[in-house]
Amino acid sequence: MLDQILDSSLALSLKTPVLLIILIALEAVLSADNAIALAAIAQGLKDPKMQRSALNVGLVVAYVLRMSLILTATWVVQYWQFELLGAAYLLWLVFNYFTSDENEADHHHGPQFASLWQAIPLIAVTDLAFSLDSVTTAIALADEIWLILAGGTIGVITLRFLAELFIRWLQEYTYLEDAGFITVGFVGLRLLVRVINPEWVPPEWLMIGVIASIFVWGFSKRNPDSQNDVEILGESRDNQINNEPEKISSEV
Repeated sequence: MLDQILDSSLALSLKTPVLLIILIALEAVLSADNAIALAAIAQGLKDPKMQRSALNVGLVVAYVLRMSLILTATWVVQYWQFELLGAAYLLWLVFNYFTSDENEADHHHGPQFASLWQAIPLIAVTDLAFSLDSVTTAIALADEIWLILAGGTIGVITLRFLAELFIRWLQEYTYLEDAGFITVGFVGLRLLVRVINPEWVPPEWLMIGVIASIFVWGFSKRNPDSQNDVEILGESRDNQINNEPEKISSEV
């Protein structure tokens, strides 16, 4: 469907920006499940500052790996073993998430980290596994390497901000983390199907529709604790505002 749009009566001067917009849109949509996986990994660090540092350093390493993957993509796609490893890793993440014990304090599944440098390699490798799927999709759409590099760069920047948002949202929404890892499972299965028979791989529009539907469910219910926190915060702000006139009058 995208090929028909791009091969229609669009002038050559319009084709490049349209293609770049499509690549950016695909990166943004397909980064949502990646962002949840990275946010869940970062939550293995208790300190919010360490979580942000892990995302910053991990995604710098991930960016270098992603650009290397794009530059060597024509060689990488010749070997199905890479996609099989990526699929196995993503499916292992999903299995580990749904079979691990939940931390009652913060409802966190998955590994806990004692130091920053334990989380960084996992963040970088996780993004690389997702990139095997997104880069293959980008190569199918665009022939010019600079376009794919630009899309990948914007994708990593988007991913950084999304991951930090999801760290907060994972505390607020009951089903969001489950929804995210279900979509991670779909990406892993997609890579696995591509290894078995590329003709069986579902189209991008179907994947985007499925991911969007799962995320609608993920955002469908707020945690009671987060609602109480918002109410308490609102009350404290109201009290602060009400106390201001009293302070002013006492000073006068």
